[in-house]
Amino acid sequence: MKKNNLYIIFVLILTAGSVLMPACAKREVKNINSTGKIIICFGDSITFGYGVERGEDYPSLLANLLGEEVINAGVDGDTTADALTRIESAVLEKNPRLVIVEFGGNDFLKKIPMEETVSNMKKIITLIQDRGAMAAIADTSAGIFLKSYRAEFSKIAKKSGVIFIPSILEGILTNPSLKSDFLHPNDKGYKMIARKVYLAVKPYLKK
Repeated sequence: MKKNNLYIIFVLILTAGSVLMPACAKREVKNINSTGKIIICFGDSITFGYGVERGEDYPSLLANLLGEEVINAGVDGDTTADALTRIESAVLEKNPRLVIVEFGGNDFLKKIPMEETVSNMKKIITLIQDRGAMAAIADTSAGIFLKSYRAEFSKIAKKSGVIFIPSILEGILTNPSLKSDFLHPNDKGYKMIARKVYLAVKPYLKK
């Protein structure tokens, strides 16, 4: 099969199922009246901003869109297990109002059982909510890529009163002009992510 045909099939696979995916509808969110003071983006390389200069990462761009401080608590290579080891110092001690959680990709790459990933994500969300903050899950799936993670994270969000931001890499993974390497966004890609996150969380941040 020709290389061009293989690329077309790859694009179709990644985008399959996304057309019919519903938009992120507003739902009841736990701790919506949080008295916390800060927004924290807690994640892996996608949150950290791998592949771009400081200030071009999505948390920095989100801060500009919201007009308020946003802390970037992303660490390249982190799994959900790594997140649990640093959540106290990186997130909970900072009196968060909203924590945007973005993990799962490294769990997949390191072949960590999904049951463990889901369990860890539930623990992360519980710790955030028990501290009185709102939580949001930024899902890094795209089409059928990490589709099962999207389904599980959506269930957690629905059950726990969490803002769910589906498929933040949709439209980026299949577009080389939006990436700095095979996986990570470039500055234009991170702008797209920041916009998606902004539209999802803004309705819950009104005073």
